[in-house]
Amino acid sequence: MAPYFPATFPRPHVLFAAATSKHSDRPVETITPLAQALKLDIKADIADADYATLANKILSDGKYEGKVLLICWHHGHIPALTQSLGGEPPQDPWPNLAFDRVWQLDYPSGVAPASGLPVRNIAQRLLFGDQPD
Repeated sequence: MAPYFPATFPRPHVLFAAATSKHSDRPVETITPLAQALKLDIKADIADADYATLANKILSDGKYEGKVLLICWHHGHIPALTQSLGGEPPQDPWPNLAFDRVWQLDYPSGVAPASGLPVRNIAQRLLFGDQPD
């Protein structure tokens, strides 16, 4: 993620990850090298099952309007998180062996629609065996 994201997308303003739990700290581990490279803090205070709380925080707080946000979450909750953000998940449920995807949501004019926002499903293709487009 650290070399891939900056070479592919605009520099993020904010990094979010699901909070570390007794079951997993994978989202924080995944995004930490990028956070270190960009000298950004990781906001990881919301549990993975509380994705609606994250979506509400992002959509209701004007400080995120017009910003590039990177969210690293547990794959089982990504489709529901995407819907909570107004997107239409390209895959639901998330495939169990898919760890190489970026879903991109773009809000027109900084305004989040209620639902149905198209979501780009982008293959990272970083490792041997990663999924094709």
